[in-house]
Amino acid sequence: MKPLSLGVFFLLVPTLVPALDPLSASLLMGGAAVTWQLFSPHSWLKCRLLECCNVKDTLNFSVVKMDLERKVFGQHLAVQLVLRALNANIHSKRPKKPLVMSFHGWTGTGKTFLSSIIAENLYQPGAPRRRFVHHFNTVLHFPHASRVHLYKEQLQNWIRGNVSACPRSLFIFSEMDQMPHGLIDSITPFLGYHEEIDGVYYGKAIFIFLNNAGGDKITEIALDYWRRSKRREDIPVKELQDLLSKEIFRNTNSGFFQSQLIQKNLIDYFIPFLPLEYKHVKECVREELRAQGHPEDEGIITEIASSMIDYPSEEDIYSSKGCKTVASRVILSI
Repeated sequence: MKPLSLGVFFLLVPTLVPALDPLSASLLMGGAAVTWQLFSPHSWLKCRLLECCNVKDTLNFSVVKMDLERKVFGQHLAVQLVLRALNANIHSKRPKKPLVMSFHGWTGTGKTFLSSIIAENLYQPGAPRRRFVHHFNTVLHFPHASRVHLYKEQLQNWIRGNVSACPRSLFIFSEMDQMPHGLIDSITPFLGYHEEIDGVYYGKAIFIFLNNAGGDKITEIALDYWRRSKRREDIPVKELQDLLSKEIFRNTNSGFFQSQLIQKNLIDYFIPFLPLEYKHVKECVREELRAQGHPEDEGIITEIASSMIDYPSEEDIYSSKGCKTVASRVILSI
Protein backbone atom coordinates (compact mmCIF):
# COMPACT_ATOMS: atom_id res chain seq x y z
CA MET A 1 0.00 0.00 0.00
CA LYS A 2 1.47 3.34 -1.02
CA PRO A 3 1.64 6.31 1.40
CA LEU A 4 -0.83 8.23 -0.81
CA SER A 5 -3.37 5.41 -0.53
CA LEU A 6 -2.84 5.29 3.22
CA GLY A 7 -3.50 9.01 3.41
CA VAL A 8 -6.84 8.59 1.64
CA PHE A 9 -7.64 5.73 4.02
CA PHE A 10 -7.00 7.96 7.03
CA LEU A 11 -9.36 10.57 5.60
CA LEU A 12 -12.10 7.94 5.37
CA VAL A 13 -11.56 6.46 8.84
CA PRO A 14 -13.56 9.16 10.72
CA THR A 15 -16.61 8.41 8.53
CA LEU A 16 -16.33 4.68 9.27
CA VAL A 17 -15.72 4.84 13.03
CA PRO A 18 -19.26 5.92 14.11
CA ALA A 19 -20.68 2.74 12.59
CA LEU A 20 -18.47 0.58 14.84
CA ASP A 21 -18.50 -0.28 18.51
CA PRO A 22 -15.77 1.39 20.67
CA LEU A 23 -13.48 -1.70 20.74
CA SER A 24 -13.65 -2.22 16.99
CA ALA A 25 -13.11 1.50 16.41
CA SER A 26 -10.01 1.47 18.63
CA LEU A 27 -8.64 -1.59 16.85
CA LEU A 28 -9.29 0.00 13.47
CA MET A 29 -7.57 3.26 14.38
CA GLY A 30 -4.65 1.44 16.02
CA GLY A 31 -4.21 -0.86 13.05
CA ALA A 32 -4.30 2.09 10.68
CA ALA A 33 -1.63 3.92 12.72
CA VAL A 34 0.65 0.86 12.71
CA THR A 35 0.16 0.37 8.98
CA TRP A 36 1.01 4.01 8.35
CA GLN A 37 4.20 3.69 10.40
CA LEU A 38 5.31 0.51 8.63
CA PHE A 39 4.94 2.04 5.19
CA SER A 40 6.39 5.42 6.06
CA PRO A 41 9.99 5.62 4.70
CA HIS A 42 11.55 7.00 7.92
CA SER A 43 9.26 5.39 10.47
CA TRP A 44 10.69 4.64 13.93
CA LEU A 45 8.39 1.60 14.18
CA LYS A 46 9.57 0.25 10.84
CA CYS A 47 13.17 0.57 12.05
CA ARG A 48 12.28 -1.35 15.23
CA LEU A 49 10.28 -4.20 13.70
CA LEU A 50 11.83 -4.52 10.26
CA GLU A 51 15.06 -2.97 9.03
CA CYS A 52 15.94 0.53 7.96
CA CYS A 53 19.12 2.38 7.21
CA ASN A 54 19.96 4.88 9.94
CA VAL A 55 19.83 8.00 7.81
CA LYS A 56 19.84 10.21 10.94
CA ASP A 57 23.28 8.96 12.02
CA THR A 58 22.47 8.76 15.72
CA LEU A 59 25.79 7.20 16.72
CA ASN A 60 26.29 7.94 20.42
CA PHE A 61 30.02 8.51 20.85
CA SER A 62 29.93 8.40 24.63
CA VAL A 63 28.39 4.90 24.44
CA VAL A 64 30.86 3.75 21.78
CA LYS A 65 33.79 5.13 23.78
CA MET A 66 32.57 3.40 26.93
CA ASP A 67 32.09 0.10 25.07
CA LEU A 68 35.56 0.21 23.52
CA GLU A 69 37.36 1.21 26.72
CA ARG A 70 35.46 -1.32 28.83
CA LYS A 71 35.56 -4.30 26.48
CA VAL A 72 38.71 -3.97 24.34
CA PHE A 73 41.78 -4.66 26.48
CA GLY A 74 45.32 -3.40 25.88
CA GLN A 75 44.51 -1.49 22.70
CA HIS A 76 44.67 2.18 23.64
CA LEU A 77 46.13 3.14 20.23
CA ALA A 78 43.41 1.32 18.29
CA VAL A 79 40.62 2.73 20.44
CA GLN A 80 41.91 6.31 20.13
CA LEU A 81 42.32 6.11 16.36
CA VAL A 82 38.96 4.47 15.73
CA LEU A 83 37.10 7.01 17.85
CA ARG A 84 38.86 9.86 16.04
CA ALA A 85 38.06 8.36 12.64
CA LEU A 86 34.39 7.72 13.41
CA ASN A 87 33.94 11.15 14.91
CA ALA A 88 35.31 12.89 11.82
CA ASN A 89 33.23 10.84 9.39
CA ILE A 90 29.92 10.72 11.25
CA HIS A 91 29.89 14.42 12.12
CA SER A 92 30.54 15.49 8.54
CA LYS A 93 27.27 16.20 6.72
CA ARG A 94 28.72 15.02 3.43
CA PRO A 95 32.15 13.35 3.75
CA LYS A 96 34.38 13.73 0.69
CA LYS A 97 35.22 10.02 0.69
CA PRO A 98 34.25 6.82 2.53
CA LEU A 99 35.96 6.06 5.82
CA VAL A 100 38.55 3.32 5.18
CA MET A 101 40.36 1.66 8.09
CA SER A 102 42.77 -1.27 8.09
CA PHE A 103 43.22 -3.19 11.38
CA HIS A 104 46.56 -4.96 11.88
CA GLY A 105 47.88 -7.26 14.58
CA TRP A 106 48.25 -10.80 15.82
CA THR A 107 45.23 -13.06 16.05
CA GLY A 108 43.11 -12.65 19.17
CA THR A 109 44.10 -9.03 19.82
CA GLY A 110 40.59 -7.63 19.25
CA LYS A 111 40.34 -6.68 15.57
CA THR A 112 37.11 -8.58 14.87
CA PHE A 113 35.67 -7.71 18.27
CA LEU A 114 36.26 -3.98 17.81
CA SER A 115 34.67 -4.03 14.35
CA SER A 116 31.62 -5.78 15.82
CA ILE A 117 31.26 -3.02 18.43
CA ILE A 118 31.25 -0.45 15.63
CA ALA A 119 28.54 -2.41 13.82
CA GLU A 120 26.43 -2.69 16.98
CA ASN A 121 26.50 1.05 17.58
CA LEU A 122 26.28 2.39 14.04
CA TYR A 123 22.55 1.91 13.50
CA GLN A 124 19.34 2.60 15.40
CA PRO A 125 19.30 0.81 18.81
CA GLY A 126 17.37 -2.43 18.61
CA ALA A 127 17.20 -2.44 14.81
CA PRO A 128 18.33 -5.52 12.86
CA ARG A 129 21.57 -4.74 11.03
CA ARG A 130 22.18 -7.65 8.69
CA ARG A 131 21.14 -5.73 5.58
CA PHE A 132 23.57 -2.89 6.23
CA VAL A 133 26.58 -4.70 7.71
CA HIS A 134 28.36 -6.79 5.08
CA HIS A 135 31.07 -9.18 6.29
CA PHE A 136 33.31 -10.80 3.69
CA ASN A 137 35.47 -13.69 4.83
CA THR A 138 38.20 -14.26 2.25
CA VAL A 139 38.39 -18.02 2.77
CA LEU A 140 34.63 -18.40 2.51
CA HIS A 141 33.71 -15.85 -0.16
CA PHE A 142 36.85 -15.71 -2.35
CA PRO A 143 38.43 -19.17 -2.09
CA HIS A 144 39.72 -19.61 -5.67
CA ALA A 145 42.46 -17.39 -7.09
CA SER A 146 41.49 -18.52 -10.59
CA ARG A 147 38.11 -16.80 -10.26
CA VAL A 148 39.38 -13.35 -9.34
CA HIS A 149 37.80 -11.76 -12.42
CA LEU A 150 34.37 -13.08 -11.41
CA TYR A 151 34.87 -12.04 -7.77
CA LYS A 152 35.78 -8.50 -8.86
CA GLU A 153 32.54 -8.10 -10.78
CA GLN A 154 30.44 -9.60 -7.98
CA LEU A 155 32.11 -7.44 -5.34
CA GLN A 156 31.61 -4.24 -7.30
CA ASN A 157 27.95 -5.03 -7.93
CA TRP A 158 27.37 -5.89 -4.27
CA ILE A 159 28.92 -2.68 -2.97
CA ARG A 160 27.22 -0.51 -5.59
CA GLY A 161 23.80 -2.02 -4.93
CA ASN A 162 23.99 -1.88 -1.16
CA VAL A 163 25.35 1.66 -0.92
CA SER A 164 22.55 2.72 -3.27
CA ALA A 165 20.06 1.24 -0.79
CA CYS A 166 21.83 2.53 2.34
CA PRO A 167 24.56 5.19 2.07
CA ARG A 168 25.70 4.38 5.64
CA SER A 169 26.64 0.79 4.77
CA LEU A 170 29.44 -0.99 6.64
CA PHE A 171 31.73 -3.43 4.80
CA ILE A 172 34.11 -5.64 6.80
CA PHE A 173 36.76 -7.77 5.05
CA SER A 174 38.42 -10.39 7.26
CA GLU A 175 41.38 -12.69 6.53
CA MET A 176 42.91 -10.07 4.23
CA ASP A 177 46.18 -12.02 4.40
CA GLN A 178 44.54 -14.65 2.19
CA MET A 179 42.84 -12.27 -0.23
CA PRO A 180 43.79 -13.13 -3.86
CA HIS A 181 46.20 -10.51 -5.19
CA GLY A 182 44.50 -7.75 -7.15
CA LEU A 183 40.97 -8.52 -5.97
CA ILE A 184 40.68 -5.69 -3.44
CA ASP A 185 41.80 -3.19 -6.09
CA SER A 186 38.44 -3.72 -7.81
CA ILE A 187 36.79 -1.49 -5.20
CA THR A 188 39.32 1.35 -5.66
CA PRO A 189 36.85 3.61 -7.53
CA PHE A 190 34.41 3.52 -4.60
CA LEU A 191 37.01 4.62 -2.02
CA GLY A 192 38.28 7.78 -3.69
CA TYR A 193 37.32 11.44 -3.62
CA HIS A 194 34.22 11.52 -5.82
CA GLU A 195 31.03 13.49 -5.45
CA GLU A 196 29.11 10.57 -6.99
CA ILE A 197 29.76 7.60 -9.25
CA ASP A 198 26.94 6.85 -11.68
CA GLY A 199 24.53 8.68 -9.39
CA VAL A 200 25.62 6.85 -6.22
CA TYR A 201 27.22 8.73 -3.30
CA TYR A 202 29.74 6.64 -1.32
CA GLY A 203 31.01 9.21 1.19
CA LYS A 204 29.04 7.84 4.15
CA ALA A 205 30.05 4.20 3.66
CA ILE A 206 32.62 2.62 5.99
CA PHE A 207 35.15 -0.03 4.98
CA ILE A 208 37.18 -2.05 7.51
CA PHE A 209 39.94 -4.51 6.59
CA LEU A 210 41.16 -7.07 9.15
CA ASN A 211 44.76 -8.26 8.78
CA ASN A 212 47.25 -10.39 10.64
CA ALA A 213 49.90 -8.93 8.30
CA GLY A 214 52.10 -6.44 10.10
CA GLY A 215 51.49 -8.13 13.45
CA ASP A 216 55.10 -9.32 13.78
CA LYS A 217 56.45 -5.82 13.15
CA ILE A 218 54.07 -4.31 15.70
CA THR A 219 55.22 -6.90 18.24
CA GLU A 220 58.89 -6.15 17.51
CA ILE A 221 58.36 -2.49 18.35
CA ALA A 222 56.29 -3.26 21.46
CA LEU A 223 58.93 -5.75 22.65
CA ASP A 224 61.72 -3.23 22.07
CA TYR A 225 59.88 -0.71 24.24
CA TRP A 226 59.35 -3.31 26.96
CA ARG A 227 63.03 -4.31 26.97
CA ARG A 228 64.00 -0.66 27.31
CA SER A 229 61.60 -0.29 30.26
CA LYS A 230 59.42 2.10 28.27
CA ARG A 231 55.64 2.09 28.42
CA ARG A 232 53.65 0.71 25.48
CA GLU A 233 51.43 3.77 25.87
CA ASP A 234 54.40 5.88 24.69
CA ILE A 235 54.74 4.10 21.32
CA PRO A 236 54.16 6.81 18.66
CA VAL A 237 51.19 5.85 16.52
CA LYS A 238 52.63 7.69 13.49
CA GLU A 239 55.65 5.39 13.54
CA LEU A 240 53.42 2.30 13.53
CA GLN A 241 51.12 3.61 10.78
CA ASP A 242 54.01 4.40 8.44
CA LEU A 243 55.55 1.01 9.14
CA LEU A 244 52.29 -0.83 8.45
CA SER A 245 51.58 0.86 5.11
CA LYS A 246 55.06 -0.06 3.85
CA GLU A 247 55.01 -3.56 5.34
CA ILE A 248 51.75 -4.77 3.83
CA PHE A 249 52.48 -3.17 0.45
CA ARG A 250 55.70 -5.21 0.17
CA ASN A 251 54.38 -8.36 1.84
CA THR A 252 53.53 -11.04 -0.75
CA ASN A 253 51.30 -12.74 1.85
CA SER A 254 49.15 -9.62 2.18
CA GLY A 255 45.98 -8.91 0.26
CA PHE A 256 47.37 -5.38 -0.13
CA PHE A 257 50.53 -6.54 -1.93
CA GLN A 258 51.33 -3.71 -4.39
CA SER A 259 47.73 -2.56 -4.02
CA GLN A 260 46.35 0.60 -5.62
CA LEU A 261 44.56 1.33 -2.35
CA ILE A 262 47.95 2.03 -0.78
CA GLN A 263 49.56 3.60 -3.85
CA LYS A 264 46.67 6.08 -4.09
CA ASN A 265 46.52 6.68 -0.31
CA LEU A 266 42.90 5.53 -0.07
CA ILE A 267 43.29 3.85 3.33
CA ASP A 268 42.67 6.62 5.85
CA TYR A 269 43.87 4.85 8.99
CA PHE A 270 46.23 1.92 9.57
CA ILE A 271 45.16 0.78 13.04
CA PRO A 272 47.81 -1.15 15.05
CA PHE A 273 46.71 -3.79 17.59
CA LEU A 274 49.45 -4.42 20.12
CA PRO A 275 50.26 -7.90 21.48
CA LEU A 276 48.47 -8.69 24.74
CA GLU A 277 50.34 -8.96 28.02
CA TYR A 278 49.46 -11.04 31.08
CA LYS A 279 47.34 -8.28 32.64
CA HIS A 280 45.29 -7.92 29.46
CA VAL A 281 44.66 -11.66 29.15
CA LYS A 282 43.50 -11.69 32.78
CA GLU A 283 40.87 -9.09 31.90
CA CYS A 284 39.73 -11.24 28.96
CA VAL A 285 39.34 -14.24 31.25
CA ARG A 286 37.49 -12.16 33.83
CA GLU A 287 35.07 -10.84 31.19
CA GLU A 288 34.51 -14.35 29.81
CA LEU A 289 33.68 -15.71 33.26
CA ARG A 290 31.04 -12.97 33.60
CA ALA A 291 29.69 -13.71 30.12
CA GLN A 292 29.32 -17.42 30.95
CA GLY A 293 27.60 -16.61 34.24
CA HIS A 294 30.41 -17.75 36.55
CA PRO A 295 31.86 -15.95 39.59
CA GLU A 296 35.19 -14.17 39.12
CA ASP A 297 37.47 -16.80 40.61
CA GLU A 298 40.93 -15.24 40.88
CA GLY A 299 42.56 -18.66 40.95
CA ILE A 300 41.02 -19.65 37.61
CA ILE A 301 41.78 -16.23 36.12
CA THR A 302 45.44 -16.46 37.10
CA GLU A 303 45.78 -20.09 35.97
CA ILE A 304 44.31 -19.50 32.49
CA ALA A 305 46.12 -16.23 31.86
CA SER A 306 49.48 -17.66 32.98
CA SER A 307 49.11 -20.65 30.65
CA MET A 308 48.57 -18.37 27.65
CA ILE A 309 51.66 -16.16 27.99
CA ASP A 310 54.21 -17.79 25.69
CA TYR A 311 56.13 -15.20 23.64
CA PRO A 312 59.03 -14.77 23.35
CA SER A 313 59.87 -18.20 24.68
CA GLU A 314 62.75 -17.02 26.87
CA GLU A 315 60.81 -14.12 28.42
CA ASP A 316 57.08 -14.98 28.24
CA ILE A 317 55.68 -11.46 27.93
CA TYR A 318 52.85 -11.80 25.41
CA SER A 319 50.16 -14.26 24.40
CA SER A 320 50.80 -15.34 20.81
CA LYS A 321 47.07 -16.16 20.46
CA GLY A 322 45.88 -13.05 22.24
CA CYS A 323 42.53 -13.86 23.86
CA LYS A 324 41.47 -16.16 21.04
CA THR A 325 41.11 -19.35 23.08
CA VAL A 326 39.93 -17.83 26.36
CA ALA A 327 36.29 -18.93 25.99
CA SER A 328 37.15 -22.60 25.48
CA ARG A 329 39.72 -22.56 28.31
CA VAL A 330 37.12 -21.13 30.71
CA ILE A 331 34.70 -23.93 29.77
CA LEU A 332 37.36 -26.57 30.44
CA SER A 333 38.38 -24.97 33.75
CA ILE A 334 34.91 -24.79 35.31
